[in-house]
Amino acid sequence: MIPETRYVKTTDGVYIAYQTVGEGPIDLVWQFEWLGNVDAIWEYRPFAEWFRGLASFSRLILHDRRGTGASSRNVDLPNLETRVADLKAVLDAVGSERPVLGGALEGGAPNVLLAASTPDRVHSLVWWYPKPRTTQTPDYPFGSKAEVLERFLEAALERWGTDDYEFGDIQGSGSRTEHVPWGRLTRQTATPDVAAEMVRIIIGETDVRGAMPAIAAPVLLLARERDRETLEYLASLLRQPRIRLFPGQDTLKIDEQPAVLDAIREFVGIEQPSPELGTVLSTVLFTDVVGSTQKQAAMGDRRWKGLIELHHATVREALKRWRGLESSTAGDGFYATFDGPARAIRCAIEIGKRVLDLGIEIRAGVHTGECQVMNGQISGITVSIGARVAAHAGPSEVLVSQTVKDLVAGSGLTFQEAGEHELKGVPDHWRLYRVAEA
Repeated sequence: MIPETRYVKTTDGVYIAYQTVGEGPIDLVWQFEWLGNVDAIWEYRPFAEWFRGLASFSRLILHDRRGTGASSRNVDLPNLETRVADLKAVLDAVGSERPVLGGALEGGAPNVLLAASTPDRVHSLVWWYPKPRTTQTPDYPFGSKAEVLERFLEAALERWGTDDYEFGDIQGSGSRTEHVPWGRLTRQTATPDVAAEMVRIIIGETDVRGAMPAIAAPVLLLARERDRETLEYLASLLRQPRIRLFPGQDTLKIDEQPAVLDAIREFVGIEQPSPELGTVLSTVLFTDVVGSTQKQAAMGDRRWKGLIELHHATVREALKRWRGLESSTAGDGFYATFDGPARAIRCAIEIGKRVLDLGIEIRAGVHTGECQVMNGQISGITVSIGARVAAHAGPSEVLVSQTVKDLVAGSGLTFQEAGEHELKGVPDHWRLYRVAEA
């Protein structure tokens, strides 16, 4: 399924096409390095699998650079400064304050400029096969030979729009990317004249090495083991470099993507220092076993202990899958927190189904609200409301508050009215909803 494409209008009247995919705890912008169309890119297996992988742990933000793809085409191609301004417009449109900036090859160039010039807008950078410039110079022997510019210009003018155009072949690497009909993708990106102008800008002119020492944020550089010398040179230009190298001599293959995604996931998961006391919007999930006292009496303490250990293992496995954080466990009950309400609901659904195999049922409640954070622990009235919502749930039932229902609109989850309830110790009446089968 192709994500919904939206437009943001820049201050100079250009329309930039963008998408957001996923609901992970971090925002990750990924720049198209050469070819790109936010609608069409999902039709091609290597790209679609890559972007779905990124979206599995982030809110992924994609956009087409002006002059290409689904963005305004009847405009001049952007320089780096304009690309940064367009990126800021997209970030403002989606409400992203401090994202991770990612890209491959030349796609990382605008990220460098943004991170260097506006450090408060950037969490960190991820750069796959980093190319601060494309061609060789006396002080940059790691680039391609000068004739690569002529090869790309010739390919743009003579082969663009046909399946004879293949990025790897033009580079001289001899590798081909499977499952990509290059003719269609190039046509969906730009016309041959625009492609030739991109070549001149990207290969002939772009060099962001001078901006790299000003980047204060951590930067992850990823490439093959064969590229170690290049990455060590680039790392010498950065304040907080990280290097991850992968075996092999050719371009990334589809079946190798999980290892790269894991490296990125690990990198962006580095915790930033947080204040001792603050507030954060969080989703809380409470579960407990239905009729636990009667079951324990019937089974005896030893058998009951074994059953609860299996129950706990099941719950923790589901929390790990849906990226929930276990806050506390009391007897047969769990309290966990999530950055996204939809994941909390899906986690509860999974737990409810899996414990049936153990011969038990759970009830679950989900609520989202502002929580206090002290020494890494979440507390406050939101936690109390979540516990009270769970108390009203029936066997194998997941109840959610109105807030949760409203926040997960468009997630594919459906709900049934469960009436208005008084929640013990909480003011007002609360409208609750029963999660239907997803």
